[in-house]
Amino acid sequence: MASSITIPRRIPLLLITDNVLLPGSSMRIPVRSLKNMNMVKSRLLGRNSLSSTIIGVVPKINGSDDVDEDLSSLHSIGTAAVVVQITGTNWPRPAYTLLVTGLCRFRVESLLQETPYPVATVKQLDKLSEEDNEEIQANEELGTLAENFRENAAKLVDMLDTSIPVVAKLKKMLDSVPTEHLPDICSTIVKASVSEKIQVLDAVDLADRFKKALPLLMRQIEGLKLLKKARKEGKVEIVTRKEFGRPLNMRGVFQKLDTDIDDEDRDEDIDDNSDLEAKIKAANIPDQAYKTAIKELKRLKKMPPHMPEHAMIRNYLELMTELPWSRGTKDTLDIEQAKKDLDTDHYGLEKLKKRVLEYLAVRQLKNSLKGPILCFVGPPGVGKTSVGRSLASTLGREFHRIALGGVCDQSDIRGHRRTYIGSMPGRIIQGLRTANTNNPVFLLDEIDKLTKSLHGDPAAALLEVLDPEQNHNFFKLFLMMSAVYFPIDIIYLNVPFDLSQVMFIATANNQATIPPALLDRMELIEIPGYTQEEKMHIARRHLIPKQLKEHGLTDEQLQIPDDTLRIIIASYTREAGVRTLERRIAAICRAVAVKVLGSRSSKDHKMGGLKEEDKKKGKAMEEIKDMSAIVHPPEMPIVIDEVAVEDILGPVIFQQEMSERLSQPGVAVGLAWTAMGGEIMFVEATRMAGEGKITMTGQLGDVMKESASLALNWVRANTKKLQLESTKDLLKNTDIHIHFPAGAVGKDGPSAGVTIATVLASLFSDRCVRSDTAMTGEITLRGLVLPVGGIKEKMLAAHRAGIFRVILPQRNRKDLLEIPDNIRKEMTFIFVHTLEDVLYAAFDDGFPGINKTQLLLAKL
Repeated sequence: MASSITIPRRIPLLLITDNVLLPGSSMRIPVRSLKNMNMVKSRLLGRNSLSSTIIGVVPKINGSDDVDEDLSSLHSIGTAAVVVQITGTNWPRPAYTLLVTGLCRFRVESLLQETPYPVATVKQLDKLSEEDNEEIQANEELGTLAENFRENAAKLVDMLDTSIPVVAKLKKMLDSVPTEHLPDICSTIVKASVSEKIQVLDAVDLADRFKKALPLLMRQIEGLKLLKKARKEGKVEIVTRKEFGRPLNMRGVFQKLDTDIDDEDRDEDIDDNSDLEAKIKAANIPDQAYKTAIKELKRLKKMPPHMPEHAMIRNYLELMTELPWSRGTKDTLDIEQAKKDLDTDHYGLEKLKKRVLEYLAVRQLKNSLKGPILCFVGPPGVGKTSVGRSLASTLGREFHRIALGGVCDQSDIRGHRRTYIGSMPGRIIQGLRTANTNNPVFLLDEIDKLTKSLHGDPAAALLEVLDPEQNHNFFKLFLMMSAVYFPIDIIYLNVPFDLSQVMFIATANNQATIPPALLDRMELIEIPGYTQEEKMHIARRHLIPKQLKEHGLTDEQLQIPDDTLRIIIASYTREAGVRTLERRIAAICRAVAVKVLGSRSSKDHKMGGLKEEDKKKGKAMEEIKDMSAIVHPPEMPIVIDEVAVEDILGPVIFQQEMSERLSQPGVAVGLAWTAMGGEIMFVEATRMAGEGKITMTGQLGDVMKESASLALNWVRANTKKLQLESTKDLLKNTDIHIHFPAGAVGKDGPSAGVTIATVLASLFSDRCVRSDTAMTGEITLRGLVLPVGGIKEKMLAAHRAGIFRVILPQRNRKDLLEIPDNIRKEMTFIFVHTLEDVLYAAFDDGFPGINKTQLLLAKL
């Protein structure tokens, strides 16, 4: 050592309980405690160069495993060390191992901080410079001790097998190491207890250090002699248990030179592995999976804990023990009770409840049913998810919801491959682990919003799950194991999990975006939405009680009459579901809560004044406590009327604007289907001088543009029959602009043909369309009216908008059976076969040029 080493005055401390780091030696220290972990994250991981990071390694003298308990048992002397390397992983939990090299001794003078990790002011004790060599040469006694120690150290190395590269390296190192480092290095490589190493660490004086380390060296030499003799006589087991000393542990020597793992880490890991093995045996795993688990457990026992694959295998085995291989719940099937439960939880939805009861009836007759996958299709807020939860409650099964919206990676369904860090099981297996039963009810929510990406198609992965003929042998890619650690995509052993007992229910908003292969494996049950009357019942039975409870109110404090509720539904909501209605009721509850608290505070203030007067007069206060004014203030209950609704919710959002919008020619009302339910759609057209150009605006899709072209060409081809101006071309010196308002909303679909044709006929004939009429239907180039879908949703939308007269294709008559009776009784339906029928019904007193003696009129 040509130059001395100087350490900082303030250094962070790393606390160890099972070993001692001496200057000049290297050691691997696992980071277990919270304080040590905080120190590593704050002071080591954020540095670009670990070689410049000096820390203090201090032993705890009480030997407690929990180094976070108390810092009062810290040893007063420690070793300053430089961090050479950090190994470990952050997943599934942080686990690091530090490789440190000791520099010199120091004494802890004072602790500057204890949390989040200790930092101390220290005093350096070893200079480690050329002065030490001069001191040894000048002191005759110290020189004799040093020479004797070096001779015995060389003797110890000579007794080892020099053909081993590590031994050869050790011999070469001892020949060149400075004399003052010999006691520390030799105390590290021989087998010694923690207390013996602490004695060497405490020996600040060099002569005292030689005296403390020499007995350890001599004991190791004697142990090797006895071991060599015992090998010749075949009595190794007897000699190694002699009480006068322990033989040199070769693995311990190699460990200090960074060639093997720590003994006590292995002992602790063995205990954990024993617990894991007991869990595997108690998990009742099928034979094939059990063999795979045992094979991986054997690999785990042979693997050092600091390897990243160690954590991966352990997580896999813990998953295997936690999966419900044979744990299931017993179905409690009672059709009558199920019907009562569904009627109690949900108002309306008759078709949906009928199909669910049919499913339960078959389950009651036959315990095992590879039944169809039910898929509830409808706009948001109509109760698709809550029906699945009610079904699970009726069956007595666990319920688990899996949100599929935005999932674009098939690994989210099947799971990741275990050949890289961070692999995880898929959502199906995670759901089984959470439900803790092998027969839960899985709700696959928003199945229509699956998307493809570079990582595969999750819809294709779901095929295996949802096919009743395949899911009893569903293989998780996460459960694939390799007999040897191979690269990715070489050899895997598949472990099956039986999904045949799981009941899958899917939900979707739009049937058109469900992948066709998935659609083929599911039975669709459409939920179109609620009528105004149904919303009234739902609000009374479910929404208002729920919001009163959530806002801490009672019926005696807030009342919403039926007339007010109808105003909220008609003027502040226009949706198929009831979510917006629930938000409006919640807004009213919040406003009333403010009034209630204001009333209480004023009453309390008033009663406080009464108490002071009564105290002065000496009257008893029991009578005042019983006064009803305290419990029920005079202004309660608060009744919400039309004026209060407008004060709380603001001006009316949706107004009846039919007569105003249809007061001019060239405007008609169409009906459209969207994923949010049915909607009314205004179509406008105008003409101006020009060169025969046609402009269409309103963010239209290709199908809508084709319908507009069809309608325009039919009107142009039938100008004579319709008596439109003259027989000349309608587009001669004329431009036409067709507009669909709400331009930010995308519009597409094959049901606007009759509406566009009526608008053009109104424009060219200068006649207004009836303001109480809406229409839907597609047309052909010859003027035939074709049927369309979504009739129930469209009729509900027309009813919500106050339209009670609708023109429909003749072939859609059968679809009216799905409309509630109260809606059909209030509305009038005109069934048409051609565009002439449409024009005759859309205008007052018919349309010029069309003689219609009989038009099919129905009021169901």
